[in-house]
Amino acid sequence: MPILSLGINHQTAPVDIREKVTFAPEQLPVALQQLFRLPDVKEGVILSTCNRTEIYCDIAKNDLVTVQQWFSSFHGLNHQDISPYFYQHTDQQASNHLFRVASGLDSMVLGESQILGQLKDAFELARSNKTVKSVLGRLFQHSFSVAKKVRTDTQIGANPVSVAFAAVSLSKQIFGDLQPLQALMIGAGETIELAARHLRSQNIGKIVIANRTIERAEQLAKEVSATAVKISDIPQQLIKADIVISSTASQLPILGKGATETALKHRKHRPIFMVDLAVPRDIEPQVGELDDIYLYTVDDLKEVIDENLRSRELAAEQAQEIIEVEVRTFEHWLSTHSSADEIRNMRNKAEAIKTFCLEKAQSELLKGEDAEKVLQTLANNLTNKLLHGPTIEMRKALKENKTDNIALIQSLIQSIDS
Repeated sequence: MPILSLGINHQTAPVDIREKVTFAPEQLPVALQQLFRLPDVKEGVILSTCNRTEIYCDIAKNDLVTVQQWFSSFHGLNHQDISPYFYQHTDQQASNHLFRVASGLDSMVLGESQILGQLKDAFELARSNKTVKSVLGRLFQHSFSVAKKVRTDTQIGANPVSVAFAAVSLSKQIFGDLQPLQALMIGAGETIELAARHLRSQNIGKIVIANRTIERAEQLAKEVSATAVKISDIPQQLIKADIVISSTASQLPILGKGATETALKHRKHRPIFMVDLAVPRDIEPQVGELDDIYLYTVDDLKEVIDENLRSRELAAEQAQEIIEVEVRTFEHWLSTHSSADEIRNMRNKAEAIKTFCLEKAQSELLKGEDAEKVLQTLANNLTNKLLHGPTIEMRKALKENKTDNIALIQSLIQSIDS
């Protein structure tokens, strides 16, 4: 039962590809059920963030093509168009990859912790949709403990670095003093919360939070000393905004070129620094073509982020050593789990043969057949049926000189009690 993972992330695909393959929150339950119903897929988890979309499966045979084709089809894409952007892993490589993801070693921001919460959410959603059983259940729980160990035993989380932190750092580089400025935050999720807290720590003059759900905007606004507005108020708020940071789960752009041009006229062309952290993008790319607009996407922030990573590189090497040990630990559990399944199957087959032979013997006794003769027939039938398959496999192993199989058979014969 191979463990498979496949995906597209910030290292293999640009944002215009990644935004085409994200799963919106409302799509995930349906997607999980479709994945689970694919031939040979026994378990499945889908992780979809702004920087990565990944699928993890416990599958009966090593066949990624079926899953890849379903992935493409679900998003209405030609498989050949996006297949060059896929990466895929099996068995130990798959568990190693998941442990790296959980620990922040595979993130755009090395060592960031936000991905762990996203992984836990993806796992809980799969569990609530009953697409997770023993193998992926154990694998994901193990990944959470690995991430905790990496955080505890290394300095991977030292010196706060995140996409939100990078966005605020870049705004400070551009404007210098943020105290006279006003920021418009679009969305109210974790990324926006982090960015708002970083802005508040830099003593920004005012923060306005626009969100579809006004209650969530008001809740976050209270936590970061901001003002909450409806998403429909963005055009009016844009006129007063010097900094715009957006991160929502919208499948369509929220801010377009027309509204931005209007705002710039009212601002008398005072510049606006914009950071679009969403995938799919919240801000139309054409907005970046306007004079006095400085638009950055998550991909543009990579250079800013790289400057803050040097102190984490040694910690990442130490973290990988921990991960390699934990991969072997999980593989040991998996092999034990697999052998337990095989033993269970063997015993179930033996029980079925016993029941069949016993029922046949009882039927003969009810007909008045000689008890000694019935018992002899029962013993012969049991022996023949139990040894028929193993005898064929033994002859095949001897004929083909399969030394490992022969040694196992000999060991089993020696273990039989007389």
